[in-house]
Amino acid sequence: MNNRHRITLIAFLAYFVLSGMLAPIGIVSGPMAEVYGLPVSQITSQFSWLTGGNFIGAVLALVVFDWIDLRRMLASIYGLLAVGLLSLAYVDALAYARVVLGIAGLCSGIGLAGGALIIARTYEGERRGSLLVITDGCFSVAGFVCGSLASFFVARKLGWTSTYQCIGVMAALVAVLSLVSDLPATKRKGPARSAAVSWPVPVCLCVSALFLYSLGQYSMLFWLPNYASLQLGASPDVAGSIVGRFWLGMFLGQVFVAWWVLRIGLRRLVAIAAVTTALGSIPLWSVLDPTLLPVIALLWGIGNLSMMKVTLSFATTLVSVPDARLVSGLLLGATLGTAISPAVSSLLVEWTDIRVVLICSTAAHVAMLLLVFLSRRLQQRAVVGANDGDAVVT
Repeated sequence: MNNRHRITLIAFLAYFVLSGMLAPIGIVSGPMAEVYGLPVSQITSQFSWLTGGNFIGAVLALVVFDWIDLRRMLASIYGLLAVGLLSLAYVDALAYARVVLGIAGLCSGIGLAGGALIIARTYEGERRGSLLVITDGCFSVAGFVCGSLASFFVARKLGWTSTYQCIGVMAALVAVLSLVSDLPATKRKGPARSAAVSWPVPVCLCVSALFLYSLGQYSMLFWLPNYASLQLGASPDVAGSIVGRFWLGMFLGQVFVAWWVLRIGLRRLVAIAAVTTALGSIPLWSVLDPTLLPVIALLWGIGNLSMMKVTLSFATTLVSVPDARLVSGLLLGATLGTAISPAVSSLLVEWTDIRVVLICSTAAHVAMLLLVFLSRRLQQRAVVGANDGDAVVT
């Protein structure tokens, strides 16, 4: 394995680790509630430490790579993340788990941006775009694998921390690979420029769309297993398989998108993905047969069509020269939606019920759809205006 292969693997594993921590939440929240004697809604809200830490890490990622070497940063944060997750097996206290989840989220927020930087600095053109979609594929594979692992461990009473210990091993692998590899240089050699960042309106709309996308998606996934078991009477195996099936569908859709985007283009694909993502979520709360939910979740995952990376890639075409801070800013929008989803969805459950959360998740995706179409419309007007200006000059 040469250096390029190693650093590409680091980028892929960065996405695997974060997804591996998020995917099991809806599955392990029930067993955690039994262990700590708390309501499921209160336990789910504890994962705000993970998503909130991830958001803080994404904010820090806007500037931290200007000052700290990428190799040293990734080795340090993933080493710390590994130690924290592996230690959950030995300290059985909810307060300690909160702190570990917060640190793990912060580290993975920085690491996710680091992984995107590796791809951006190592590859160019269409290959870069294709690999960015594949990073989403790794995210989905992790969701399927870790969701399935969590269901397996929970069904056999092996404890809610077992899945997170497996993720700790993966984080340790990232730390080791970072130490033995030559990573792209990101540290500034001179004083940082103070120029203000200015993005066109369509880019800001894409940031907002990514926020609504992640808020709706994770609110749906956090509560689907409990909805299936508590309100529809699904067996633990059926309820636990829903999240894994979704991530499997996501992976299958992303494999297809990595090829399809070269055929129809980003502008058309982002519109199709927004429609299928929004409409595909409706049967998850409107179909009342719990045995159908794993199949519906699989189809919803396929219909997602790598919505996050397609929107991100589309947004980078809206500026003449996309820089690292633009990519980090777009990821930050998605991270914010992920960060607040446990707390917001838990509050909605306390005030109403689980089904209302699922309906609100669909509403968030519909709002996302409107923002994507508005962004495309404004981009089209800008292109037409520029062409008209060229015609006048000619």
